[in-house]
Amino acid sequence: MPENSAIVPIHSISTHVYMKLKKDILAGELQPGARLIVLEIAGQFQISQAPVREALERLKQEGLIIGVPNKGSVVSNITAKEIKDLFVLREMIEGFAVRQSMPLLTEQDFSELAGIIEQMDQAVKQNDMLSILELDMDFHGFFYRKCDNGAILTLWKDMKTKLMRFMAISNRHYTTLGLADYHTVLIDVLRKGDVAAAEQAFIDHMHAYKIIHLD
Repeated sequence: MPENSAIVPIHSISTHVYMKLKKDILAGELQPGARLIVLEIAGQFQISQAPVREALERLKQEGLIIGVPNKGSVVSNITAKEIKDLFVLREMIEGFAVRQSMPLLTEQDFSELAGIIEQMDQAVKQNDMLSILELDMDFHGFFYRKCDNGAILTLWKDMKTKLMRFMAISNRHYTTLGLADYHTVLIDVLRKGDVAAAEQAFIDHMHAYKIIHLD
């Protein structure tokens, strides 16, 4: 163990392990069914087992890994049926979130959304898959938060990680070039103030992604 590890808080070490494993899962480096053995991970990071267990618990809470008898912690699977069901749900509730949010949007909100898109563009240029996924979720998640409906926000939080996993897998086979531009179009529609048109634009945006990557 490194000499200075004793002065590093366990939760900080755990967060580092958690982020690394999460990135590997979302990037497809750790495939569904892959075993995550505490002792091996602790050895890889040259740390004790306690922060590894804490990191794995966080991943379990997000549904990225599951406990399997006689195997321990393994990367969870995600089926095409699950993803199709999620897209159906998302098309219904995201349209609602956008519709409810539009009258509340301010210039500061538009600036925040534009900032997310700028970061997304940089992440695409750097091929930083985890950042691309997180920023995509940040953009759409903005409306789930802005619409001020706790039930809708809970649904979004529950499905976000699975959506990220699916997008990570599919984006390994399809280009992310132009992703920022697609989201800029959504802002342009929002600025026009036509609620029905904006809601439809978001639904079409999701439907187009589903057709390309699922059908």
